[in-house]
Amino acid sequence: MGSKAVIALLEGLALGASLIIAIGPQNAFVLRQGLVRRHVGPIVAICAFSDASLILAGAAGVGSLVNASSGIFTVLAFGGAAFLAWYGLSAVRRALSPSSLESGSGAGGSARQAITTVLALTWLNPHVYLDTVVLLGGISGRYPLETRAFFAGGAMLASLLWFTALGYGARLLAPVFQRPLAWKVLDSLIALVMFGISARLLVEGVTMLAARQNL
Repeated sequence: MGSKAVIALLEGLALGASLIIAIGPQNAFVLRQGLVRRHVGPIVAICAFSDASLILAGAAGVGSLVNASSGIFTVLAFGGAAFLAWYGLSAVRRALSPSSLESGSGAGGSARQAITTVLALTWLNPHVYLDTVVLLGGISGRYPLETRAFFAGGAMLASLLWFTALGYGARLLAPVFQRPLAWKVLDSLIALVMFGISARLLVEGVTMLAARQNL
């Protein structure tokens, strides 16, 4: 591996990490599942694979096509807003009836429910496409073909490392979440994040719809 490839890999790793390591619906769900130690492996795998697929699509040039299709983002904005609002309400209900880690250890739901939820949180969020397909894909286009794959690989590696650390590292916080109050605070924060992003997606959806009607 040459120096240019190493630089591209590290740049992809750094930029990917800066976009992924942020408070969002996907990260909040992975953290909570990691705390209750339910279906962590499949959830981490789905998050990492989804990001890798989108980053690869962006590096292949799909970003410009998606960026030009405002209709796709409009549908995703409204669908994502509705789903995140529903998930936020679920977090509110949990916050109103908090449990300790022991009594809440089975609160992760079935594997099917967990997988369905993480898929929805990932693929119904337009910002995921903006970060991976459009932004990372657009930046990767600045690299020559021989190093572009290393940049994309670095971004994929950042995603894999982050979700693995978040999902499996959450158990280090187990002593804190022995207390119901800790769950109440966490679920309250999750609800605020979900409602905030839902509202933002709703505004963006309305704005894009109005813009299309004015064309």
